[in-house]
Amino acid sequence: MPELPEVETIRRGLEDRILGKKVRTVEINTDKMVKEPSPKRFKEEVVGKKITQVIRRGKYLILVLSSGKSIVIHLRMTGQLIYGRKDAKSRVAFLLSQDKYLNLKDTRHLGEIRLVENWKKVPSIARIGIEPLENSFTFKVFGKMLNKKKAKIKPLLMNQEFLAGVGNIYAQEALFKARIHPEKQANKLKLEQAKSLFSEIKRVLNRAIDYKGSSLVSYVDADGRGGSFHTRLQVYGRGGEPCVKCKSPLKFIKLGGRGTTFCPKCQK
Repeated sequence: MPELPEVETIRRGLEDRILGKKVRTVEINTDKMVKEPSPKRFKEEVVGKKITQVIRRGKYLILVLSSGKSIVIHLRMTGQLIYGRKDAKSRVAFLLSQDKYLNLKDTRHLGEIRLVENWKKVPSIARIGIEPLENSFTFKVFGKMLNKKKAKIKPLLMNQEFLAGVGNIYAQEALFKARIHPEKQANKLKLEQAKSLFSEIKRVLNRAIDYKGSSLVSYVDADGRGGSFHTRLQVYGRGGEPCVKCKSPLKFIKLGGRGTTFCPKCQK
């Protein structure tokens, strides 16, 4: 599933291309991806409106319309949002000003798109935790968050109600950089460990955005191009390979139902 860096890369690409453009037509080829309202009403209420903002909240993309309503998109596992020519494989295609299309593609049909009055009140969005790249996310705040949790640190970082946008890839990478074992209990982290983790979360996410995300399965940016951060991953997907720091074999385990790779020597 695209995580914060991938969704933020798409957001930035779309903002540069669709802001201020009017929706001329909407073609819905897979009705079940439109969760609300009905496909017919969705078209009626979107056509003729301008896109006034492109927002990311966690792993969600929000297109704010001139009507005040918003299109909320969750790409799930294989969703893509590509700007340019019309794509015959689009599940939903928006024809915009200047004869350009915004194509929502999804091979597995797991993505969701909805039109809502207030995107902040969508239940799944309302529960999302603090954004790790916002100024409000300080070490003081993070420290208090950790002190309240007895959960293992890696699944906790992936909990969207705890921290927005961090998933399996970047939780593993940040913990490796901070030299913290993924099974460490959150409220048992030492002060220096917590400080290191706080810094590495921000650093890893920003670095991934610089490289336009990790293209491991189907992720592409708004122009249909893959990111390149996956070539710089140091633990994710490298179970059994030598650690880049100490050369010991990296260990692979299942944690919280998700595959997790770490260095048993470097991460304590």
